[in-house]
Amino acid sequence: MKELACYLLAKQGGIDKPSKDDIKKILDSVGITADDAKLDALFTDLGKFGDQKLDDVIKEGMEQLAVIPSGGGGGAPADAGGAAPGGDDAKAPEPESESEQESSKAAGDLFGGGGGDSSSEEEESDDDDSD
Repeated sequence: MKELACYLLAKQGGIDKPSKDDIKKILDSVGITADDAKLDALFTDLGKFGDQKLDDVIKEGMEQLAVIPSGGGGGAPADAGGAAPGGDDAKAPEPESESEQESSKAAGDLFGGGGGDSSSEEEESDDDDSD
């Protein structure tokens, strides 16, 4: 894959037909040793396109990929806000459980959840400074 990326970089850099040496130079510039077997495979595959320009081959491939379903999809659309269907059936937010409140206190209200009474801690720290 990195060999192909270097090939495309060389084309972007103005080299019409990058050679294996061009790709090796690019890889060497970032401290990567080129794999000769992968370079051979890349140039074999590129040779299959004949006189077609690589840009045209990529464009055709993208058009073919456009008709392939890409997964995802399905499911009902999310509610855009407003009242829940059925009127008064909307749930009220659940209060924090005791364990969540205790963990907020233990964390010193690190995330600003307001789970603990931080004013008493501040008063204690002020008392320590006055000694």
